[in-house]
Amino acid sequence: MQKSPRSSGARKNQDLYGGLIRLHILHHAAKAPVFGLWFIEELGRHGYKLSPGTLYPLLHSLERKGYLRSISERSGKTLRRMYQATPQGRRALLSARQKVSELFGELLEEE
Repeated sequence: MQKSPRSSGARKNQDLYGGLIRLHILHHAAKAPVFGLWFIEELGRHGYKLSPGTLYPLLHSLERKGYLRSISERSGKTLRRMYQATPQGRRALLSARQKVSELFGELLEEE
């Protein structure tokens, strides 16, 4: 089955946004503990369409690298894994904010 040029182009562009998605995750996880489905909905509000099969490996990778930590919380009969930024993740986010601000300033300059 051949992919349409539009879906192929959208997928290629999605690769460019990987770092932004990770920063978005870290930003919210630094504010309060959050869970996977919440991230999918939050990122969807910003135009990112992530499946659980894409999001959870990202979360696990950020956790393995020490930027996030997770705990399991029970909500009624549901066991939910909550993610929160670690001190290392907060430091990385602070550093990234400076770099992103500079980059976006350049990207948004009028020529």
